Amino acid sequence: MWSDADRIVSWIIKERKKKYIDKTMSLVDKIDRTRIPKHVAIIMDGNGRWHGLNRSRGHEEGVNTVRQITEIASELGIGYLTLYTFSTENWNRPKDEVDALMNLVVVAIERETPDLIKNNVRLTMIGDEAALPDFARRRLGKCMADTAHCTGLVLCLALSYSSRWEIVEACRKIAIKVKNGELDAADIDADVVSGNLATSGMPDPDLLIRTAGDLRISNYLLWQIAYSELYFTPVYWPDFTKDAFCEAIIDYQSRQRRFGKTGEQIENEKEQNV
Repeated sequence: MWSDADRIVSWIIKERKKKYIDKTMSLVDKIDRTRIPKHVAIIMDGNGRWHGLNRSRGHEEGVNTVRQITEIASELGIGYLTLYTFSTENWNRPKDEVDALMNLVVVAIERETPDLIKNNVRLTMIGDEAALPDFARRRLGKCMADTAHCTGLVLCLALSYSSRWEIVEACRKIAIKVKNGELDAADIDADVVSGNLATSGMPDPDLLIRTAGDLRISNYLLWQIAYSELYFTPVYWPDFTKDAFCEAIIDYQSRQRRFGKTGEQIENEKEQNV
């Protein structure tokens, strides 16, 4: 029989071991590989405010972060990574900055394409392609074609994208189908709307991450994030490391996703599936 003192000593030893393991385990090791989100969407904010430097410098450093986060997402087995790269509202920025951003995106993707292929990452995009400069549309199209055979992570760039634009476009598509007799208005439901969005064929994001501290969605995937977990961090995008991404995944895994059900229902379903 253990005395109370023995139990206390045993508890202290266990806690010390736990703390030691927590310190020595990498964040990647702490992630439950059975509960990896299928789709992570990110609002990459903070490039322009990064360390008070020239905005272009922040955007350039942000490209390096894209490489790092793409690598860790692929390593973890995430299926889709969607990055808010350039919004429709961003066209209102100074022309010099817009031109620099477009050129940076194209050059960076062309440079990274061999590594994307090597790592079995498929590149795709959502957004108003017609609004992109010809050189950007043409060269990005080639990069997407070059990675089309890849079967691993899907890296989706939201370029010249906004959710309101996307939803309006979906409404237009549906209206045309109804007008042409291809669809009955009574049959329009959530699945029909989803099937006409730019993200058709992709699962909705399980997790939405926003860097740089702002607590808003900024017209991004409004339909798709109805039940997404939201994660906000004050870290600027250029400083958002692989460890920071893993922390977001660990936080996501600590949450109970209920989809309108009670916590008790979710726990009962888990027990039934064991």
